[in-house]
Amino acid sequence: METIANDMIRKNLTVQTEVCTLEDALKTGATAVFDEKYGATVRIVKMGEMSMELCGGTHVERTGDIGLLKIVHESAIAAGVRRIEAVTGREAVLHIQKAEEELQQTAGLFKAGHFEVYDRAEKLLKNVRELEKEIEGLKGKLAAKDSGDLMNRVREIAGVNVLAEEVNISDAKTLRDFGDKLRDKMASGIILLGSKADDKAMLLCMITKDLAGKYHAGNIIKELAPIVGGKGGGRPDMAQAGGSQPENLSQVFPALEKLLTH
Repeated sequence: METIANDMIRKNLTVQTEVCTLEDALKTGATAVFDEKYGATVRIVKMGEMSMELCGGTHVERTGDIGLLKIVHESAIAAGVRRIEAVTGREAVLHIQKAEEELQQTAGLFKAGHFEVYDRAEKLLKNVRELEKEIEGLKGKLAAKDSGDLMNRVREIAGVNVLAEEVNISDAKTLRDFGDKLRDKMASGIILLGSKADDKAMLLCMITKDLAGKYHAGNIIKELAPIVGGKGGGRPDMAQAGGSQPENLSQVFPALEKLLTH
């Protein structure tokens, strides 16, 4: 699109205007924006054979008067219709100079030439993804070890095996994975895990299949989440919540016991 626009500018086409009725204008095949409101009389702006549109005003006599054109933003506004924002002339030059400065600074960070930045960035992102996978694998191994240790803390409440503990896990996905490992080790029971991360509290409740008809994890979380200043819910077998008061996390576990015994 930008190439086409600059090609029109280079050809220095005469900008022709014609004022006529809206009905006659539409018969010429001029492009009209469907959500614009036009009056009875409209202006047709034509640039060679490449562009003929209904436009509110004419700002140049020839396309060459525009100078350089650089698109800075593009978005979809309807099916098959896109809106572009561009700068022209001196502002286009300033925009390109700013982009060149940014590229130069980025190249400096990579200690690379301008045309090497993409390859360096691609390689770096690949390394980051590999490290993230490695970290996830290590988290899984640690979770497996910790899950075995926590199983020693299962206790019976109202005839049900309950594991209610605070754990040191910083993200919701890892907390779910850890909960799954604990549930796999527990033949029958309820699991409630709490964690603090970035001044936030996270809660996870899981119910083994044999108890899913008697206890509902989503309902348990709805009762407990307000204690940590949050709300949540979920399925009968698994539910989560987040809250803004992690300092109250220790109050959640006795609240579960009270909930199960009443």
